[in-house]
Amino acid sequence: MEMQQLRYVVAVARTANFSRAAEQCHVSQPSLSQQIQKLEDELGERLFDRMKREAKLTSHGETFLRRAVRILEEVDAAKREATDAQDLLRGTLTIGVLPTIAPYLLPDVMARFMERFPGVEIVVQEDTTARLIKLALDYEIDFALASQPIHNERLEVTGLFSEELLLALPPGHPLTRKRTVAVADLEGERLMVMKEGHCLGDQVLGFCERRDVKPKISFRSSQLETIQALVASGLGISLIPAMAARSKRGYLPEYRSLPSPRPERNIVTAWPKQRPPGRAANEFLKMVSARCGTSRR
Repeated sequence: MEMQQLRYVVAVARTANFSRAAEQCHVSQPSLSQQIQKLEDELGERLFDRMKREAKLTSHGETFLRRAVRILEEVDAAKREATDAQDLLRGTLTIGVLPTIAPYLLPDVMARFMERFPGVEIVVQEDTTARLIKLALDYEIDFALASQPIHNERLEVTGLFSEELLLALPPGHPLTRKRTVAVADLEGERLMVMKEGHCLGDQVLGFCERRDVKPKISFRSSQLETIQALVASGLGISLIPAMAARSKRGYLPEYRSLPSPRPERNIVTAWPKQRPPGRAANEFLKMVSARCGTSRR
């Protein structure tokens, strides 16, 4: 049994056609058919029912396919590990990240990474948590930087750090004159949050619900900076991640910490269990952890 034979079986199973599988594998159709026949002879079982225009897996073929896919995944993982042992002189690192994280966390980390590994190109894809999960499972990104909760048994999820959500108030708002702002003070205030599909919006509303506070939802946006600008203009209040509050800008809301238990979000990294991060991804995540005061082995 040869690795190439396993690849041919997987190709035929996915295309349901020997000719199309041969094209994908860049071999002649007779050669591919011969190798699969040789494998079937060795196994003593047919893997495919061959019809005029279609090749269909037999019951034995379906069982064999599952094993073949796992074997090929392990071989590919071994090759990646061997390649990762080399210096990162070139390559591409694709990162999926929430838009409420990217502009505040990535610039410093990317600058450090690119200074150390100038030959590695970084591609950043900003999207919602649900979309990032799909991109990770489709192997379109190396890992995701997102926020809990993430519930998917096919993903490895590792915590990076927790971050306080600060109360953002318009300059001159009555609550800015209070030494301590209570959660109950938010009752009836105009609250601006991220729109549905963005986990930060769910986290803010979840906090209010747990504390039995019912602010008025006055505005939803897909851009955190838009919310901050509107808060600074006196159009409402919001809860803003601490990393975004530290950002430099011409307009500035006033920020306050709420009493314990304070609202917060937990930032995590996630990747498919079948494809752990390579060396470039691990080096990048180490820099993220170093910037945020956490440790990563």
